[in-house]
Amino acid sequence: MTEMMNQLKKIGIIPVVVLNDVKDALPLAERLMKGGLPCAEVTFRTAAAEESIRTMARAFPDMILGAGTVLTTEQADRAIDAGAKFIVSPGFNPKVTEHVLKKGMPMTPGVCTPTEIEAAMSLGLDVLKFFPAEPSGGLAMIKAVCAAYVNLQIMPTGGINAQNVRDYLKYDKIVACGGSWMVSGSLVKEGKFDQIEQLVREAAGIVKEIRG
Repeated sequence: MTEMMNQLKKIGIIPVVVLNDVKDALPLAERLMKGGLPCAEVTFRTAAAEESIRTMARAFPDMILGAGTVLTTEQADRAIDAGAKFIVSPGFNPKVTEHVLKKGMPMTPGVCTPTEIEAAMSLGLDVLKFFPAEPSGGLAMIKAVCAAYVNLQIMPTGGINAQNVRDYLKYDKIVACGGSWMVSGSLVKEGKFDQIEQLVREAAGIVKEIRG
């Protein structure tokens, strides 16, 4: 868990991807790698998610692939079998969280209140997803929470974009920010992978600017 979090902290921005067609998985992965963000959180919102993760993992074994929007233990098992290296959920479900942890896999459940944070931390977690970040108070809320939980680290997602991501990245309690502006559904659907690569390069440049 610690090693992967260190890798993600270096990458800084995790592209949150919704794939409706497996054929888009490989060209998207290629552009993420070329653009300088060798990772992705592929959301389990679509029927293509599992096979997309499998396709990307086989082609790029060094890519840090996560499965997002994992709501059940069955989805978690499918994602792990497909090659996901970490699991993300939008909320804190103790059953799913404990199931993933027992498999020895990194898990970042979503939280947005102190009660949820303490429940997740009681399972030994110290890296949590803050979701939805901007609607839940954004960086100000994260800083207030981290003042109370000094060992807590955060992976915020929701409402983060090219305009506000710098502020998040400057805060030392942020592992990495999840964002979809570089890999929007419309760009993927229209096959605009050149544009995606450019946006990914710009995002990677922001991380380098802030974190070196």
